[in-house]
Amino acid sequence: MLSVPRLLQIPLLTLVILALILGAGALYSYFGARAIERAHPPAGRLVMINGVRLHVLDEGTAKPGEPAVVLIHGASDNLEDWRVALGDRLRDRRVIMIDRPGLGWSDGPAVDDGKRLARQVTLIHDALTRLNAGRVVMVAHSLGGALALNYALTYRDGLAGLVLLSPVTHPWIGGIALYYNIVAMPVVGPLFAYTLAYPLAQLFIGPGIAAAFTPQPVPAGYRDRAAIDLGLRPQVFLDNARDVAALQAFVTAQQSRYSEIAVPTAILAGDSDIVVSTNIHARALTAQLPEATLTVFEKVGHMPQHVWPDRVVAAITAVSAARKPPAADPDKLLAPPQITPQVTPQAAPVSGQ
Repeated sequence: MLSVPRLLQIPLLTLVILALILGAGALYSYFGARAIERAHPPAGRLVMINGVRLHVLDEGTAKPGEPAVVLIHGASDNLEDWRVALGDRLRDRRVIMIDRPGLGWSDGPAVDDGKRLARQVTLIHDALTRLNAGRVVMVAHSLGGALALNYALTYRDGLAGLVLLSPVTHPWIGGIALYYNIVAMPVVGPLFAYTLAYPLAQLFIGPGIAAAFTPQPVPAGYRDRAAIDLGLRPQVFLDNARDVAALQAFVTAQQSRYSEIAVPTAILAGDSDIVVSTNIHARALTAQLPEATLTVFEKVGHMPQHVWPDRVVAAITAVSAARKPPAADPDKLLAPPQITPQVTPQAAPVSGQ
């Protein structure tokens, strides 16, 4: 009878155990993803744009001469975050929310050739064209800010103004978290995303969302109301990591052109943001844009739309009316209002660098 040499028994046993772990992780991830989808169905409609399925929520009616408001979310996020943050404060306007390609209920670009973020901008533009949106005010958070700036450079005739919240705009020292680069790798990334990402994410959901809201507490019920778990599904997790891995090169390529953007722009950020540096990004951008104002909130982190939603809406209103929104006195920064703390398990990381 043939027997396995003793020296090979340990490696073979290791491979068997690894295969069992990966198999169990794949099954757990598959059924977990299906449960997430049942719990958080699309709020809007799914439209095909250039062969890519996008999730779009188009609400309200624009008054004559008033631009529609387009809301673009950041990394690890989806359009539900806007609904939680702003509620019905924009009910008297036409508001178009889009799950960025690859996130929420939108499919990712069919081709991943290093131009994925530029392709997202094209898809967003083509979706707005399909919806007959006309000239728009684009409101963007975090990584979404980089896309909104690219939109302004590429499709300036269709843009009435920008409102940028804690935007990513410039290259930064230190790069991104190691796991983003690992997940973005060929072969290794998909293997990890479809087997281990979902189980391991359960350990990091709380700290990730807490970092985004720090120094404020996480709002009660945020994880469920904002459908954050949609970002834990394997393909979405993979697409998100690839977006973040591509971000540094994307903003590096466009940063020298920001002075070309000549539309009313409101930039709002927190002075305590530990996710995206206000000095590196928001302040530097303000210095480059000819029609920009900057509001920096005291003791606010990466989520000003949740802490100061009325100020965000005021900025949208001002930009829509082609007026420069008033900036906060830098010597009298606004203190944050109170937020009801989270009492349920906290949520996944919300945004990129």
